[in-house]
Amino acid sequence: MNILNKTTLDLEFQTLLEQISSFAVTSIGKEEILSISTINKKDEIEYQLNLVSEYTSSFDNENKIPNHYFNEFLKEIKLLKIENSTIEVEGFRKIYNTNYTVNKLIKFFKKFKRYYPVLYNMSNHIEFDEKPKKKISSVIDNYGNILNNASEKLFSVRKEIGIVKSKIGKTFQDALKYYNSTDYLDDIKESFVDNRRVLAVKSSHRRKVNGTIIGSSKTGSIVYVAPEETMKYSLELNNLEFEEKEEIKKILKELTDFFRPYCSVFKDYIKYLTNLDSVYSRAKHAFSINAVKPNVSEKREIQLYGAYHPLLLKHNQDNDLSTFPQDILIKDEMRILVISGPNAGGKSITLKTMGLLQIMFQSGILIPTHPKSKIFIFDQILTDIGDNQSIENQLSTYSYRLKNMKYFLENCNKNTLFLIDEFGTGSDPELGGALAEVFLKEFYDSGAFGIITTHYSNLKVMASELDFMDNANMQFDSETFEPLFKLITGEAGSSYTFEVAGKNGIENFLIDKAKEKVDLDKVRFEGVISKLQKERIKNSEELRELKRLQSGARIKKGENELLNEKLTNKLSKYNLLYEHEKKTINIGNKFTTLVDSYHKHGKKRRLISEMFNIIEIEKKKKEKKKSNKKNITAKEILKIKDESKKDILKIKNKKRLKKKIKFSVGDTVKIPTGKSEGIIDSIKKDKAIVNYGNFKTQISLTEIELVKSK
Repeated sequence: MNILNKTTLDLEFQTLLEQISSFAVTSIGKEEILSISTINKKDEIEYQLNLVSEYTSSFDNENKIPNHYFNEFLKEIKLLKIENSTIEVEGFRKIYNTNYTVNKLIKFFKKFKRYYPVLYNMSNHIEFDEKPKKKISSVIDNYGNILNNASEKLFSVRKEIGIVKSKIGKTFQDALKYYNSTDYLDDIKESFVDNRRVLAVKSSHRRKVNGTIIGSSKTGSIVYVAPEETMKYSLELNNLEFEEKEEIKKILKELTDFFRPYCSVFKDYIKYLTNLDSVYSRAKHAFSINAVKPNVSEKREIQLYGAYHPLLLKHNQDNDLSTFPQDILIKDEMRILVISGPNAGGKSITLKTMGLLQIMFQSGILIPTHPKSKIFIFDQILTDIGDNQSIENQLSTYSYRLKNMKYFLENCNKNTLFLIDEFGTGSDPELGGALAEVFLKEFYDSGAFGIITTHYSNLKVMASELDFMDNANMQFDSETFEPLFKLITGEAGSSYTFEVAGKNGIENFLIDKAKEKVDLDKVRFEGVISKLQKERIKNSEELRELKRLQSGARIKKGENELLNEKLTNKLSKYNLLYEHEKKTINIGNKFTTLVDSYHKHGKKRRLISEMFNIIEIEKKKKEKKKSNKKNITAKEILKIKDESKKDILKIKNKKRLKKKIKFSVGDTVKIPTGKSEGIIDSIKKDKAIVNYGNFKTQISLTEIELVKSK
């Protein structure tokens, strides 16, 4: 990808990398982050974004990725390439710790490759090998000391050293005991000079003590003497210590030779851990600003939803300030946006947000947007932002910007994203605007994508006339003149020049004078734009209110439909119950008539014949009804009866609250939901026997109502 240093400076990409590098745990990892550059291969971009996204997810789950810190040992790797060279103990400790760290990470990612498949593949080419750790631990302990059993000779020499030191201690103690009984020693009796234990002898008695004078006190009143016997063993100790050092050199040389074939392995270790530190730092940064992986688009488009400028977001987080997200959309049908509107409304931030997020995305860095955002991979990003006066070349701002435009004209193509802030400024407004219009048409014809910010009316008109270009503005409260930091496409923005001046205390007569000096058509044009923006804000508010009312109406409609459905279902059940009860009573009446006839005539055969006749008729009716409509089951009847009883009880209880009625034998009563009337034959406690003529039934007093008292 072609990205100029100027572009990275304009969009403050290096500042962002410095923020990310602050999360690195190694110095070499920090350098790796600061050297991050953009990529134009889709597979590599997706790979890097997936690595960072997976690592970011580890901060929120229980499977924490182990620490990857290591002390780089590039100097030691260089020594391995030099024949007869020797690595020092500290170098081997670095190798030990790095080997341990790499093995731990390989083991972890193998165990949790289901959660971190991309990170697992990143480490998959490195072999799990414990031989370096074991070899070093057989020679050097955890504190950096060479072990006694590192070689047989070292073991033997150190054993002799121990014996000689014991003799030195004994001979010194004997001398101290002897001379302590005399008046030759000073009050301190003994001291240490050059790590040697010596007698503190009064200078006046120095010739009386057998030994070698090692030194004296500052005043000269004390001389430090090493006893003669002790000196003899000290010389022997010096020889043994020299032998020990030589043997240690030999051991370290052999250890170095053992690791010479590991040169490429150790390089892989450093490269792997450095890359992992880069991934970790980008993940920590993403976690701090809630950044995500957007979708890579095959089509030429940028769709950023809820996008934040990362540097602004971090600054506002640190200072407990609010940051406003942006929705920025450009695509083939609308590939160039001309953003206009008043200063301090957020035009430049919108421009920089798109540019910086594009570079981050193409550098494998997660971006602070909604996950549904889509980004196309461009071959180059060209920017012209801010006052870029070139002091070295003695160029004015306008001259410098013209040089940039020349580069744009020569390099813009369909895979270019260009971003220009305050397009055309720096020269006479009319002449600069005309030249800017010509430049913009050339960019348009090249098929490039881009965003420009401007105050020039001719560019706003041009954007409204060309098919694949559109106006946009940063929403501004026309009453308070406060920016709302929301991008609106489809209409140009007013600069609110005179309105802002009035808001800031400029006298009206001065503003009127200024208006007289401006072309009338331009004032009208600005007025129309301002009016349109006010109308759109008003319409937006009315639309929001309408949507709120529609939402409330939909909820109310849903509630009414639900209530209606419940009532319809209940009515249907009551109708079924009524039909069933009516049928039951009808059959009961027929059987009662047969029984009365039998008592009257005593013809049993006729009775049985008529009964079977009734049963047969009912059977045929049942079969016919079943073929047309599903018959109500006994279970459903019981359910309906139960619901009916509950409803009747509710109704009756409500009436009882209003008026308490006392029933008497002979009263005419009925069930509230029915039409049949009966007479109370008897009352026992809270129940009555009601005579309906053809039959009698026992019913609770709470389930009947009085029609007529006796």
